[in-house]
Amino acid sequence: MDFFNALERTFTNASIVSAITSTVFIILIGYAMRKREVFTDMFAKTLTKVVLSVALPALAFTSFMQPIDPKTLSQSTNVLIWGIVMYVVLIFVMNPFFAMYKTQGDRQMTLKVLSIFGSTTFFGLPIVGAVWGAKGILYGSIFNIGYRIFLYSYAYIKMSGLKMETANIKKMFLNPIVIATFAGLILWLVQGFMPTITVTDLTGKMQNVAFYRIDLTALWLMKPLTYLSGLASPLAWLAIGSTLGSISFTKAFSDKTSWYYTFIKIVVVPIINIILLMILSMTHILPVDQTALSVIVIMMATPPATVAVSYAISFDREALLASNTSLLATLGAVVMTPIWIVVLNIIAHIGLFN
Repeated sequence: MDFFNALERTFTNASIVSAITSTVFIILIGYAMRKREVFTDMFAKTLTKVVLSVALPALAFTSFMQPIDPKTLSQSTNVLIWGIVMYVVLIFVMNPFFAMYKTQGDRQMTLKVLSIFGSTTFFGLPIVGAVWGAKGILYGSIFNIGYRIFLYSYAYIKMSGLKMETANIKKMFLNPIVIATFAGLILWLVQGFMPTITVTDLTGKMQNVAFYRIDLTALWLMKPLTYLSGLASPLAWLAIGSTLGSISFTKAFSDKTSWYYTFIKIVVVPIINIILLMILSMTHILPVDQTALSVIVIMMATPPATVAVSYAISFDREALLASNTSLLATLGAVVMTPIWIVVLNIIAHIGLFN
C-alpha cells in the first residue's frame, strides 16, 4: 500500500477524524470559556481533581473488564516491559540533546527530567481511549506502571537532591489511578482461575465468565463506572483549554529554550520510541502490535507531567523555565497529537507492525 493510499484511508476513517476533531474542538471550547471568564481560575484545577480522582480511575478499571487471550496478554507483557525499559533508555539518551546546557546550573537536569516524563495519565489516556477504545486504555494503564515508578523515584531524587521519602512511596501506591490499575490488572490476569457464572453477552451468546466480570454479570455496577469513564476525555480537554486560556503566552513564546524543548518532547521522543520498537519488533526481541505502538507513541508525545513541573517549582529548579516549557509543550501536543494519529494510522496501513 503506497503512502497516499494510506493517507486517504486515514482521512476517510470516521472514527479517527472524529477523535481528532473532538480533542481539538473541546480544548478550544475550554480556552474560549476561560477567555470569556465563564470558567474561573479555579475551574481547571477542580476539573483536574475530578478527572484524576474519579474519571480516570474508573476508566482504568473498566478497561480490564474484558476477556483475556494469549495475544493481548503477550502484548500487555511487552508493553509493561517497554514501559520500564524505555525510561532507563531515555535517562541516558536524553543527555546529548541537552548537553549545551551542562554549564547552566540546573537547566540541563530540569529539561532532561521534563522531557522524559510526560502527562501520560491526564493528557495521554483520554486520547488513546477516544481513538483505540478499551484495548488502548488497557495498554496505556499498563504502560503507566513504569511511569509511576520512575516519576516518584528517579524524578523526585534528581529534582529534590534528596533521597527517596516514604511520602513519595505512599503517593506512588495510594494514588486512585494506581489502585484502580493494579486492581483491574490483577482481576484481568486471574479471571481464568476464578469461579464462573453463565451469562448471555450482548450478542445473545451464552458464555462462562469470572463472577466479577461486572461488564456481563453486574451491569447495574458497570453502568455508573462507564458514565464516570466517559467524563475523563471531555473534562480533561476542557481543563487543558481552560488552563491555556489563563496563561500569558508572551514570555513563553520568546524563550528559545522552551521551543527547543517542545520539539524534543513532542517530536523527537516519540520518534525514538518508534525506531527502537521497530527494531525490537523486527528482531522479535520485544514485538508489539500496531495498537500497542500507537498507545506508546501518543503517551510519549505529551507535555511535561504536572508532577515533574511541580518538582521544578517546589525545589526551585528553573521554575520559570518549567512553566514556560509546560505551556509551549501543551500547545505543541494539541497541534501534534492529530498529526501523530495520522502518522500512526499510515504506519498501520503500510503494515510495519502486525
